[in-house]
Parts: sequence; C-alpha cells; structure tokens
Amino acid sequence: MAEKTPLVTDLMQVNLIFRTIVDLVAEKSKVLDLGCGDGTLLSLLIRYKQCTGTGIEIDEKAIYQCVAKGLAVSHGNIDTGLADYSSKRFDYVILSETIQQVMNPREVILESLRIGKKIVVVIPNFCHISARLQLFFRGRVPVTKELPFQWYDTPNLSFLSLKDFRAFCRQEKIKIIEARGISTNHRIFVMPNLFAKVGLFVLEK
Repeated sequence: MAEKTPLVTDLMQVNLIFRTIVDLVAEKSKVLDLGCGDGTLLSLLIRYKQCTGTGIEIDEKAIYQCVAKGLAVSHGNIDTGLADYSSKRFDYVILSETIQQVMNPREVILESLRIGKKIVVVIPNFCHISARLQLFFRGRVPVTKELPFQWYDTPNLSFLSLKDFRAFCRQEKIKIIEARGISTNHRIFVMPNLFAKVGLFVLEK
C-alpha cells in the first residue's frame, strides 16, 4: 500500500485565502469542497477544525494527489454533479476560485445553497486596479499574477468583479453574512472592488 502524503502541518505556510476559510469554518463541520484541486484546503480543515471533508474534482492528476493525502474525493463535473445530494447535507459548501470556471455559475451557486447550510465563495476580481491599468494603457486583455492566462487558453468562462457578485446576490435574494477583500498577503478594507485581488464571501439562503 502506498504511503499517505502527510497533511499540511503549518497553517502559516499556506496562502491567506485558505487561512481565512479555515478561520471562518466552524469546528467539526461537514464540508464539501467543489473543485478541490490537490486537497490542500480539505487537509487544513480536517487538521485544524476537525471537519469531515469530501471534495469533487475534475482533474484526474489532482485527484491522485488528494488520494495520496488520504482524502475522500470524487471525480466529477460540478456543473452536473450536485443534483444527487440531499438538501442541507453539508454545513459548508466551498467554491474557492471555482465559480468563474463553470458553465452555469448561477445554477451551481443555487444548488450549493440547497445542499449546504452555508457556502463559501472565493472569486478572482477581474476589475482589480492592475487589470484596469493594463486594459487602459495597453489596450489588451490583462494578464496578472492572479489571472495569468492568455485569452486563448484561459479556463475562466465568466469574468466578474466584487460589485458584480454582490449585485447577483441581491438579485437572487442571497444573504451575504461575511465579505472580505483580499490581496496577496493582507485584507483590503478600503475600495475592495479596486484594490482586492480576490473576494471571499460566506452566503446563505
């Protein structure tokens, strides 16, 4: 039997987004991580918050990394893979920089709110000041550290700002119970739609 990859042991070694999610999720919660990648966040929630965690991931290589960590992860497409879950099955459903890559973000968010008591959504801010300046001065689609893809090979299907996401929540009557703008290593309190590189929202309905 292959030896399991150790779980992350030092919370300060991971990025601020994951540290913030770990801080916000209640202890011993049941968590579903949609688009869980290599399982780093699930590992942190299990270790630091004693959560029961599972994930859905479409990338087979990432799934192997999750399995090596001893995590329970399913191979699936979150655009179509949520209908089989019963309502309010999870305490938290997490969409960390995932929602902009799905075909039907509205349906995924509403389904996540159905199967989870709360959901955590992290979105890249396509209206960050660096992106605005590149578009204004260069006249080309921005490429940044947080958005490193060229127009022809980007996995992103939806392009939104923090203001766009708040407007969506108002339209769908979704309650925002926590909202944070985050830069590389610190929280943004002033004009987050301009200066935050990502937005983190905790929602319920």
